[in-house]
Amino acid sequence: MNDFERELAAAFGDDWEERLGGTYHAMLGEVPPHVRERWAAVADLGRPQLIEAIEALRTVAIAENPMGLRVQQLVQFGQLLVLGQESPARLHAVAALRHGASLAELLGVAETAFITAGVPAFSLGVRVIDELR
Repeated sequence: MNDFERELAAAFGDDWEERLGGTYHAMLGEVPPHVRERWAAVADLGRPQLIEAIEALRTVAIAENPMGLRVQQLVQFGQLLVLGQESPARLHAVAALRHGASLAELLGVAETAFITAGVPAFSLGVRVIDELR
């Protein structure tokens, strides 16, 4: 266990990764570094209970979503394309593929994002998809 992990364990308990990171593990196979950093920053500011509440809500909204992880990740990919958020869009595209989505479905999401946000969203989607081919 490194210093960073010890800091998280001190704030959230020894089972922090299993308890807080379950949704990330289900979606991505890991807890991304930026999420661990967010948890540590909020805990360091004295609000670890906020992270506990957010992650509990994420479990209900994502891991227990009636759409299932494949469709849910496709939706998040589209939302992030519309918002122009390349790095998170890539993360959710990878998660969608991990849960059985196809590149054609990702393209369909990019096409739908075009309707909402125009060529920039579509182009971002195509760029992300092309990187994943």
